[in-house]
Amino acid sequence: MRRILIVGGGYAGFHAARKLEKKLRRGEAEVTLVDPRPYLTYQPFLPEVVAGSVEARHAAVSLRRHLRRTHVIAGKVTAIDHAHRVVTVQPADGDPRELGYDTIVVTAGAVTRTLPVPGIADQAIGLKHVEEAVAIRDRLLTAFDRAAALPAGPQRRRLLTVTFVGGGFSGVEGFGELLSLATALLKRYPELHRGELRFHLVEASGRILPEVTDRPGRWVVRELERRGARVHLNTLVTSAENGHVTLSTGEEFDAELIVWTAGNGANPVVGRHTDLPVDERGYLVVRPDLRVEGVTDAWAAGDDAAVPDLASPVPGARTVPNAQHAYRQGKLLARNIIATLRGRAPKPYVHHSLGAIATLGLGRGIFQYKQLVLKGLPAWLMHRGYHVLAVPTWERKVRVLAVWLTQALFGRDILSLASVQHPREAFVAAGRTVAGAAPRAEDQPAKGLASIEQVWPAAGKVPEIR
Repeated sequence: MRRILIVGGGYAGFHAARKLEKKLRRGEAEVTLVDPRPYLTYQPFLPEVVAGSVEARHAAVSLRRHLRRTHVIAGKVTAIDHAHRVVTVQPADGDPRELGYDTIVVTAGAVTRTLPVPGIADQAIGLKHVEEAVAIRDRLLTAFDRAAALPAGPQRRRLLTVTFVGGGFSGVEGFGELLSLATALLKRYPELHRGELRFHLVEASGRILPEVTDRPGRWVVRELERRGARVHLNTLVTSAENGHVTLSTGEEFDAELIVWTAGNGANPVVGRHTDLPVDERGYLVVRPDLRVEGVTDAWAAGDDAAVPDLASPVPGARTVPNAQHAYRQGKLLARNIIATLRGRAPKPYVHHSLGAIATLGLGRGIFQYKQLVLKGLPAWLMHRGYHVLAVPTWERKVRVLAVWLTQALFGRDILSLASVQHPREAFVAAGRTVAGAAPRAEDQPAKGLASIEQVWPAAGKVPEIR
């Protein structure tokens, strides 16, 4: 039986595995998928997770639940040796092991591209995974709680300052949604006023949203600025040490939350740890039919593949790395593998763009298809409609729709669960207090979180509940 190995359970990998499950005949091939995370992240929903409009778990799709005939391995592929048809897998626990295959499908996806800016590695949060989106939301909600207890001044101003670095779709959507959440929160915090919110979007080029044309892009800038944001074009972040942001224009300010969305880079296993052919950027070189150039039994799709864009009038153009392409490439890749197994010729990938659409916050959006541009509520409704149809599995569609209906009736939930990132702090601190020992510094709760003895200062004397 032929062994098909899929490296990466992202959008392209998940849909390739799902299509293979449906189309392969019994005994024709076995499919194995390797990914360090046990779920697919539906990245277009991450900005709404940031704003609390989508539950975090609903933006993720369980691999084991929906890939029932695929052998799922929780681990990270660290090297691909296609000459010997073997990959090295590092599981979460234990030693690395080698895994053999006959056909390989590389859909490892891209990673967040960082630059050597002082302080960014220590202070910033990315926006590529569900955990990051949840952390951004909880960080903002906790900052509001802390700021409301402080008098007006530098410390409160820092808590209410947010900086996004990168003006692509991920950055602009996350920025717009978080700004929408922050503005809505002010109704619950009478101690704070709108003029204290400081939202900065920093973009190195002269425009944001490169997938839309200049005029809609300028409208998005004006819309964000009308809502109180600052958009810094042709500007770099030169330092972010200790949360003190310095821009190339000379402007400086302190920010409690820094989010880095300044582009994607090649996955390290593709860029540096494989004998498969890659281009100068570290992306796999593939043919129009998604076979890796120059080798046999190797396929690639999604963000780590340089797929020729046959629908583009520009010679040598590559498909844009987004969910729209990854979804279709993954399904075609599976059909092409099955075609080759059965002696038929694979088909080239051709997809004409359906347009560009972005959410800018609750009730606000932008959509462009060729010369057609929609703004505001109509574009936002199209965004929600398209993505609820595009998110994989009916189970997830129903869950997302249920949350949206609940929010339409009761509004967004504004509860912060930042303490779940340190679940043992209250337990450890309480135990040391009861034992009479002074808590160690490393056992102290994170800034902004209350321990038991902070709530009930009489050490260990918790009120009796009757």
